[in-house]
Amino acid sequence: MNQIITKSLKVLLIVPGSGDSFYCGNCFRDNLYAQALRRAGHEVVVMPIYLPLTFSSFTGNTPLFFPATSYFVAQKYFTKGRMPRLFEKMLNAPYLLRLASSLSGTTSAKGMEQMTLSMIGGNDINFAKQIEKVIQWITHHDRPDIIHLSTSLLIGVAKAIKCSVDIPTVCSLQDEEIWIDSLEERYACQAWEAIRSNIHYIDRFTASSQFYRSRALSRFPEIGEVEVVYPGIDSEKYRWSDYPKEPTIGFFYRMNYENGLDILAETFVHLKKENVIPGLKLKIGGGYTRENKRFVRRVRKTLQPYIQDVIWLERYSLEAHETFYRDISLICVPLRFNEAVGLYLCEAFAAGRPAVEPIAGSFPEIVFNAGALYDPNTPDALATAIRELLSNPTHYTQCCQNALHLSQSRHNQAALSTSLQRVYSRLL
Repeated sequence: MNQIITKSLKVLLIVPGSGDSFYCGNCFRDNLYAQALRRAGHEVVVMPIYLPLTFSSFTGNTPLFFPATSYFVAQKYFTKGRMPRLFEKMLNAPYLLRLASSLSGTTSAKGMEQMTLSMIGGNDINFAKQIEKVIQWITHHDRPDIIHLSTSLLIGVAKAIKCSVDIPTVCSLQDEEIWIDSLEERYACQAWEAIRSNIHYIDRFTASSQFYRSRALSRFPEIGEVEVVYPGIDSEKYRWSDYPKEPTIGFFYRMNYENGLDILAETFVHLKKENVIPGLKLKIGGGYTRENKRFVRRVRKTLQPYIQDVIWLERYSLEAHETFYRDISLICVPLRFNEAVGLYLCEAFAAGRPAVEPIAGSFPEIVFNAGALYDPNTPDALATAIRELLSNPTHYTQCCQNALHLSQSRHNQAALSTSLQRVYSRLL
């Protein structure tokens, strides 16, 4: 049962495309899966849903299915009949898809209730039209050995494929409640129930942490076995032997309220005023979307008294992941929600940078001994944790070494590909 497959596999990875203006953890995790499997010698075919994949290192290998522009309109206005073909073609024009990509990134499902329920349930006329194209593409190309769905928010796709083409199917569980619980209560209940109804179309579920595995099992006891697959990055790209001369706190995630950038800003101002850590700086990256502009302006205003000590990366790029951590002493993303796993931690650990995070979600499990945890998630408590870590050189050095050890033992591409191959081998 624990044997690892040695032959080359063909894996169809079905992922929701997103815009490229901010750090999307789930999108980046899908990219890491593809990279790790390819490096291990497997063929990975990436199938984008909703929006094109635009990064040079993560592009689709198939046509775009369920294009967001036309599918959204169809779910709004054509629920009893098919959209005229010419109108659909106009909506799917490349420039409209690019515009949709630039505007994407909302964390609220408001206005997308029918689209969300359609992709989870897989029962309506518009879904049937689009999934037929997916199945035709699969049957007219080399049959994959494994189908891997990025999220259970696409579980209706697995249901339809399974009924037509019996291929072992894996589904990652990745912070689905952030989207579903932003729906109105009646729609959220329908969404969770639809996932429950379609669980049996998935042969194996995976989670990116023990924390999220436990959460999934508590919500869906009938789900059976959920295997933990920790994310892993190409750690060699992040390795920097030198640390910054001036102590620097790093924030690298989407700049919004949920990710707690304002908490960190207030903490930084507090630490600068007391001046216990001379030369302290703050580096901010990860990007944001239009809906975050007001929040970002408010954070800038908070930081204004010490803006000369703030390094603010205005634009997000996938390549920035590798260089961001070179110039920081520690990573801190004080989330206001319970996250399955923070990929920024895996990146920071590869660079030998410890973390300071609240005691919430997967942080105790992932950070472990590579940094500091604090409670409650307030600027005062965070300031204390950062002060204690940066003011104790011996403890800080040990945390840096622990971070590197976690990267080398748990969060690298070799460990990731081994975990995925183990999951797949149990289905073949």
